[in-house]
Amino acid sequence: MSTQAKPLSPAVAPPPRPAASFDVEAVRRDFPILFQQVNGKPLVYLDNAATSQKPRQVIEAVSRYYERDNANVHRGVHALSGRATDAFEHGRATAQRFLNAASASEIVFVRGTTEAINLVAQSYGRVHLEAGDEVLISAMEHHSNIVPWQMLCEEKRAVLRVIPITDRGELRMDEYERLLSRKTRLVAIAHISNALGTLNPVREIVALAHDAGAVVLVDGAQAAPRMKLDVQELDCDFYAFSCHKAYGPMGIGVLYGKAALLDAMPPYQGGGDMIASVTFEKTVYNKLPHKFEAGTPNVAGAVALDAALLYLERLGLERIAAHEDELLAYATDTVSAIPGVQLIGTAPRKSGVLSFVMENIHPHDIGTILDQEGIAIRTGHHCAQPVMSRFGIPATARASFGLYNTREEIDALARGIERVREVFA
Repeated sequence: MSTQAKPLSPAVAPPPRPAASFDVEAVRRDFPILFQQVNGKPLVYLDNAATSQKPRQVIEAVSRYYERDNANVHRGVHALSGRATDAFEHGRATAQRFLNAASASEIVFVRGTTEAINLVAQSYGRVHLEAGDEVLISAMEHHSNIVPWQMLCEEKRAVLRVIPITDRGELRMDEYERLLSRKTRLVAIAHISNALGTLNPVREIVALAHDAGAVVLVDGAQAAPRMKLDVQELDCDFYAFSCHKAYGPMGIGVLYGKAALLDAMPPYQGGGDMIASVTFEKTVYNKLPHKFEAGTPNVAGAVALDAALLYLERLGLERIAAHEDELLAYATDTVSAIPGVQLIGTAPRKSGVLSFVMENIHPHDIGTILDQEGIAIRTGHHCAQPVMSRFGIPATARASFGLYNTREEIDALARGIERVREVFA
């Protein structure tokens, strides 16, 4: 009798923690990496928009998988292959529930947001774009949501249109509506800007695009770790996120796509497991979602993704969002009060990110001095060079918050910035 695992229905959501105040100290104890010193100072990790740290529950899930269940999936009849397949597909079912997708077949495992966007560009885009058609993106996009569309438009002789942003870093919705036309085939938009923290009105963006006959891809890399998601309510056609920003490992992410769209799209890559049958004359492709998952998948990554998403669900996405919103408000008030500091990105609807510059001090120097104080931030253009050009600056210093950060760490950041001022006085 085969031990081949069958696709799982969505896993039952774990019970949330009691609705008490968010116990950040208890949460911090789940993250071993935080309890160290850097340059003789306690680590203050404020680089969560680049990648988040991993809780013990995720680390142990990967360890258990390799100790007990490691095997290739879907094709084996032995016990380990069956267990590995169960674990792999359980991760898919958890991702389905996390996004509230209609079916597990709408969840495609990819390496991350970048690969997800490239998959849509090369599979959906190549089929549906013709010369003169238009792709619409915004001026706040990450390079991963710019370059694939540039490549596609160049190949298809299509036109890339850009929605401008305001001085506060908000999307110009009036210009978005003006740019939408019957030539618009696809809109690709960040849910939350990685460089500015702006939270975009995705539901409205999707509705307007659909009225114009366009499909919508949402880059959810910054949104997935910090807000409750419902792709059916958003009605987006594609949604992508990376697990490593959501307290899981690097090298795995999720592309959600509406089943009818994915079913009509050609495979992105050829190889094992994306086929139903192969002869030298003809290949019949596998059903969804396996049609887009050529080769041996990142099984351990799917196991860890499962553990990371379950961890977020147990804490409660609404409680995480409230905690991070409070941190952002406190950091905004605290850092903006420091003489010589200018915030970049001051939209009223923001999440998770505080970007700033200091008069006559390069952001790399800010980051270097903060590192000497044990404070990890990100400096540079954040893979968003058009954003920097929009604000007339080469780079920013960016502090980005996670569920384990505290007010005391923001106070440490402020003291570090004051130290920068002293050094360059």
